[in-house]
Amino acid sequence: MISKYGFIRTCACSPRIKIADIEFNTNQIIVDIKSAKKQNASIVLFPELSLTGYTCGDLFQQDILLKKSEEALDKIANETKDIIAVVGLPLYHQSRLWNVAAVIANGKIKAFIPKSYLPSYKEYYERRWFHSGFNIDSQYKKIPFNPNLIFNVSIGDLSFKTGLEICEDLWMPIPPSSRLSIMGATLILNPSASTETVGKAAYRRELVSQNSSRNVCAYLYAASGPTESTSDVVFSGHCLAFEYGIMLAETELYQREGTKIFADFDINKLENERRKFTSFGDQADHFYDVLNGKIKTIEINLDSAQQPKELNRYIDSAPFVPKTDDKMKERAEEILNIQVNGLMTRLETSKTKGIVIGVSGGLDSTLALVVAVIAVDKLGWDRKTITGITMPGFGTTNRTKNNAVKLMDELGIDKQEISIAAACIQHFKDIGLPENDRSVTYENSQARERTQILMDYANKTNKIVLGTGDLSELALGFCTYNADHMSMYNVNCSVPKTLVKYLVHQASLWDEFKSCRQTLESICNTAISPELLPPDEKGDISQKTEDIIGPYELHDFFLYHHIRWNFTPEKIFYLAQNSFKNKYDDSTIKKWLDLFYKRFFNAQFKRNCVPDGPKVGSISLSPRGDWRMPSDASSNEWK
Repeated sequence: MISKYGFIRTCACSPRIKIADIEFNTNQIIVDIKSAKKQNASIVLFPELSLTGYTCGDLFQQDILLKKSEEALDKIANETKDIIAVVGLPLYHQSRLWNVAAVIANGKIKAFIPKSYLPSYKEYYERRWFHSGFNIDSQYKKIPFNPNLIFNVSIGDLSFKTGLEICEDLWMPIPPSSRLSIMGATLILNPSASTETVGKAAYRRELVSQNSSRNVCAYLYAASGPTESTSDVVFSGHCLAFEYGIMLAETELYQREGTKIFADFDINKLENERRKFTSFGDQADHFYDVLNGKIKTIEINLDSAQQPKELNRYIDSAPFVPKTDDKMKERAEEILNIQVNGLMTRLETSKTKGIVIGVSGGLDSTLALVVAVIAVDKLGWDRKTITGITMPGFGTTNRTKNNAVKLMDELGIDKQEISIAAACIQHFKDIGLPENDRSVTYENSQARERTQILMDYANKTNKIVLGTGDLSELALGFCTYNADHMSMYNVNCSVPKTLVKYLVHQASLWDEFKSCRQTLESICNTAISPELLPPDEKGDISQKTEDIIGPYELHDFFLYHHIRWNFTPEKIFYLAQNSFKNKYDDSTIKKWLDLFYKRFFNAQFKRNCVPDGPKVGSISLSPRGDWRMPSDASSNEWK
């Protein structure tokens, strides 16, 4: 059941209506409720004044319209076993007429939410009939009548809070949804009308996105459709589902027979983000005295409802990587700008004469070299101030060495080649390592020898060593302590492996790197390897990283959901099942997930002493910035 993992299925409907035809509209609403229940939705939202139509005009004053609308609620309530339905209607109460949303669940009307802000400008003139419900706290036939209500909903393994605002409320500088979110609502429902004019759909989309982002909430929006009166304006039936600024679903506009969307919101994600987002809680403390007396709660239990078994939601298998070429170009430029400017400042403040970088012919060192070249170009320095050193060893293949040499030549930097073989052989003799030993000592000695060369060469030439290790390696501890783990500044420290390849590919398309385009593409198509073990009989790479520790696309997926959203191993496994179901079986995902946690916890001692480097995305493992964790923490609870 999806509620076990913190998800709730919702539905927003914009049904076909007839103006002032209560019976027709009621039947359409009931059809949509049944349809939503068939899809195991727990909440179904209808537009503002959906029982009558938004464009009734002075008919809102008619007794028969008001009476028939209220009677229709009982008929609708009979269809709401195990589901929450939100329906709009005009309601006469305390000698005033109100534009309200009725919240109905399990056969009962739970509350009436009056609209707070009434537009009375341009094509709108709601104050001709309705009163603002901003300050009212009342009951209508013993049913709460109040805009400041939060509904505590329990369904299966999930409990969450939801609240409502109506159409124009959203457009206010401080909308009701803000105070409802501050007081705990993670899902906001908006029954709306909203006329359609040129550019308004895009603006509305952005408004809902920003509101859901600012309030760290899910936002479901349902607007009146094209069968409203078109005497002066047209409605489109725009329905939207946004979660923390990201659109999950949207209707096609102007569907005359009605339309609906379904969205599975991740309430667990929103709660986790609010827990991390401490200033959000500070605002709740700030407004508590003001809001506490106004905000009231109503319990709704849907525990007996049929829950969806399958998640109806796209789970991105590569969360660090943009999905379209235009976004990739934009994102690549943004990331490289962060890396480049971080490096430029370090070069200027350190009074160095340049950069020393180990160039292996692999992805990470290539990205760091690209950043270095852009940085010195912007500073107006000669590219020869960059010293690239390729250091062939026992596992170096012709392909990677040739790519490293070609890349340095094509970029016009100072090129050096220093073999580590003789130094390592002498070192093995010094420490008594047998000639046929291929243990971790054999591997790490090579990595440390390379780092010693870089550090000492940098000292000799008054330059800084530029680190090349990426975020994924740091998360898994797949770096040699005090070797490739160390540098004087690391521009790749918060760039995950799945993103490195795309950045190098994107750089290959830019004019400033057209001279080395083929070399960059060759590097992108080379297997990832530390090249610390001898090549195979054909001279090809024998030590492939992903054969040892697992696919980086899985580990980056695990890392993203572990750090960004603080999800449990069980939920991450569930999400990976959904995202990689056509590529990896459950046992494979479980195997590498277990290894991820083991390596992540065991590698903290390496992360606690990493060099400086810029944060480029939402995740960083710097102990001075985003991630503070004791090196001896136990991973037992994450198994």
